[in-house]
Amino acid sequence: MAEIQLRNVGKRWGTFVGVHNFDLTIADKEFLVLLGPSGCGKTTTMRMIAGLEDVSEGEIRIDDTVVNELEPKDRDVAMVFQSYALYPNMNVYENIRFPLKVRGIDPATHHDRVMQAAERVELGEFLHRKPAELSGGQRQRVALARAIVRKPKVFLMDEPLSNLDAKLRVSTRAQIKNLSHDLQATTIYVTHDQIEAMTLADRVVVMKKGVVQQVGSPTEIYDHPANTFVASFIGSPAMNLMDGEVTGGVFRAPHVEIAGINAPDGPLTLGFRAEDATVAQGSGQINAPIYTLELLGDATMISVRVGEALVSVKADKTYRAEIGDMVSLSVPTEICHLFNAEDGARLGS
Repeated sequence: MAEIQLRNVGKRWGTFVGVHNFDLTIADKEFLVLLGPSGCGKTTTMRMIAGLEDVSEGEIRIDDTVVNELEPKDRDVAMVFQSYALYPNMNVYENIRFPLKVRGIDPATHHDRVMQAAERVELGEFLHRKPAELSGGQRQRVALARAIVRKPKVFLMDEPLSNLDAKLRVSTRAQIKNLSHDLQATTIYVTHDQIEAMTLADRVVVMKKGVVQQVGSPTEIYDHPANTFVASFIGSPAMNLMDGEVTGGVFRAPHVEIAGINAPDGPLTLGFRAEDATVAQGSGQINAPIYTLELLGDATMISVRVGEALVSVKADKTYRAEIGDMVSLSVPTEICHLFNAEDGARLGS
């Protein structure tokens, strides 16, 4: 497979900056996820690696080869698109086989390679069908098999699950995870779905407006977000963030008072995860009327308003109350994350 190096890579269209100073080494066999909202530059970054977009500045290397000037066909990468991009006039077998034909690979090897790729994604019984006769999940598996059959150095996947319904998304995600483990391939995967990022990635790159916000393992990014943007983007639900003031080590906001905060006096954004707080038996750090209740099956999500923010806490699945009832929430100091109120940067370790 391949190591990929991006050295201060940027993409501009006139004065608009799509990607700014992207600097990262992607290890051989690593599964890297580019994560962020629409327009953050993640797909543009992938397209520059594939050769579908020119690089405005910087350098891209695949292994030891600078590929900035190489045509896409010469970079030995395979892409899986959100739209599947299958040939409607070809059956599944011929769709999978097509990359072997256009690259001039020995025809005597085609059948075995197509059958191996189809078996990996459980398509053996559908090889005679046309794409129009397949479900969305089956079409996406054809696209995966077509990428696998080439045995490229790098797999590039651009939001491959976006067109699938929730149940298919879960099963296809598991299939991609299993394939990645089996193939031991260098993979770059683009998504706006933080659950996909958390479940698939060895490392995650969180992007916003063309700028990398944080790079780390899913656990590192979840447990130690670099700023409020990352904190609010990762997690389901996202981290609770409350704007308030610290005075003498006590954080105060509407309905909130948390002591033991190690920060200078002044404005502060305080965050905590819903699963780290609890419903208090007596008086807790947050005391407010219930804004909404959501029964999740394994838990009950309680939400209250703190100023402009909606703050959520996971309670036991047997918890019952009514909207408007007063609730006390326990938010221990040790679970709190502190962020600069002006730029959102994380404070402390």
